Amino acid sequence: MEISSNADKYTTLRKRFQAFYYDGYEFIRKKEYIAVTFHFRLDDAYSFRPGMKIKLMKGMETSHISDEHLQYLIFNIGMVELISYWKAACPAKVIIKPYFLSEKQINFWKKLYFNGLGEFFYRNDIRSTEKDFMSIICEADRATEKLRFHTTKNFVVPVGGGKDSVVTLQLLNEFAGSEREVLPFIMNPRGASLETAENAGYDKKGIFIIERSIDQELINMNSEGYLNGHTPFSALLAFTTLLVSAFSRNRYIALSNESSANEATVPGTNINHQYSKSKEFEDDFRNYVKDFISDDFEYFSFLRPLTEFQIARIFSLYDQYFKSFRSCNVGSKQNEWCGKCPKCLFTYIILSPFISPEEMKSIFGNNLLDDEDQMKNYMDLSGQSDIKPFECVGTYEEVNNSLAVTASYYQETEHTPRLLNHFMQSKLYKKYSGVSVADQVLNGLQQHNLPKDLAQKLAQYMLKVFCR
Repeated sequence: MEISSNADKYTTLRKRFQAFYYDGYEFIRKKEYIAVTFHFRLDDAYSFRPGMKIKLMKGMETSHISDEHLQYLIFNIGMVELISYWKAACPAKVIIKPYFLSEKQINFWKKLYFNGLGEFFYRNDIRSTEKDFMSIICEADRATEKLRFHTTKNFVVPVGGGKDSVVTLQLLNEFAGSEREVLPFIMNPRGASLETAENAGYDKKGIFIIERSIDQELINMNSEGYLNGHTPFSALLAFTTLLVSAFSRNRYIALSNESSANEATVPGTNINHQYSKSKEFEDDFRNYVKDFISDDFEYFSFLRPLTEFQIARIFSLYDQYFKSFRSCNVGSKQNEWCGKCPKCLFTYIILSPFISPEEMKSIFGNNLLDDEDQMKNYMDLSGQSDIKPFECVGTYEEVNNSLAVTASYYQETEHTPRLLNHFMQSKLYKKYSGVSVADQVLNGLQQHNLPKDLAQKLAQYMLKVFCR
């Protein structure tokens, strides 16, 4: 794992820059879209104007969203967006101008920023605490009461194009039937996300799309050597889904974050690449929305009760998505599997117990378990090195259970893939080979926030699929 010792740079930049300012935002309402521009500033040295274009679906009525309602929803999105720009220099003060925030709200944001930047601090070798890394100061007296929306029992489902959002979209459509609608939402569409929605039966007119843009000034600063690193994108997605829910009047927002997102990336610490996908963040976000935004949204992760192993089994039942889904961040712009990163290998491992080697090779272009160049990633994923990859991957247990099941298929074959052979020669094989597929897929449902009716349907589905 590459670690850059930027502790001195962090200290120098904090002395050079006194404050980061959230000056405000502006938006333009059109019939077809709403264009949003945020105004951020690093002292008077740098100004940032990131934006969003909210594409309104044909025939969508928006008069029920007043400018006042829209402003407050946009403001909260900006509170997440700003962290991508603050982290370039990490000034000690963050000045918030549009709205007043209570102490409880400030504590929410500081916790999100600090934990959401856990990987950023770790990989830049920066030492700080949640108390000291920043102060949030509000210069406005303007506060707002909770908003009221008239929402239905329909669903919003963010679609990224990986196996997880495939399973959520597919199952919710099956569970909802003809009585409740499921609306796919895509931020910055790419091939896999659009094809996932299309394979689920939607055309482009039936998808809610938001295009997010990054200010070029930040990209320039990154190239000049300012601090850079991972930010809590899923938190930005969470606050953006409230906007989608408000426009569509759909009460239920169903994410696709599984139970493994709760596990720390660096064992023995709170550093988690997937913090903003964790149940801890989900619970905090739900409370923040109920306390300060509205009672009319219900945000939860549909896959939280399940393990990666269980999700992979469900995904394997829907082969119409095999050729279109993508989970590789490296190859996302080209809409392909790079075949070299930890995310590619993890996805290959978790699906291998359920999809034939021939089909897996067709999906990924190569047998990744037979690729010696993936040895380090295999060691990291299986817990044979100090930390997990900083990717959205499953737990050590899920990886090793999957490898053990896959290894059992190769016991009497002439050639065992190289990584699998390494696993079979290790102590891990003996430890995990006694666990059956049935034991793994029928693990009890994990703690979750699913509405009761959905939790019951998911449990019934699990029994139907895994006991037949």
